[in-house]
Amino acid sequence: MIFVTVGTHEQPFNRLMEAVAELVAQETIKEELVVQYGFSTLVPRGCQAEDFLDADAMQGYMNRAHIIITHGGPASFMAAMQMGKVPLVVPRRFEFGEHVNDHQVRFVNMVDQRMGGMIPIYQMDDLGDAIENFDHLVESRHLHFKSNQEQFTGRFEELCKEVLGR
Repeated sequence: MIFVTVGTHEQPFNRLMEAVAELVAQETIKEELVVQYGFSTLVPRGCQAEDFLDADAMQGYMNRAHIIITHGGPASFMAAMQMGKVPLVVPRRFEFGEHVNDHQVRFVNMVDQRMGGMIPIYQMDDLGDAIENFDHLVESRHLHFKSNQEQFTGRFEELCKEVLGR
């Protein structure tokens, strides 16, 4: 299953919806497709489409998905990475009216450079190749993400005990 999420930002992400619809029409996407389209005004045909999802549903779809395609919002792509998934991350862009500025492009680039664990898609023409070669890309690039959450939580607990004198 392929799960696509555009998050909850109020500007449409029709560019991603159009690209996914084209990949369905070209049969590049052949498997089950679930799309969370938010405020987008275009929705690909032949998929299960939801405007918004609660946290449990989002987690369930991400858990089931073989491929996760997400916008560049950190809550979305980091959730996938924390599940051990390697998301295809398509940042929203200002020039297409998808966001108020290009912070998603800059943030995705920074996280990719520092931590890896994702496949950034900066040009929509690259999405089809990334889907077709997904397993190979993950293996050949040795994409693995290690969350620091456990380490952070342990250190935070130690500091709390120190402060509270326990």
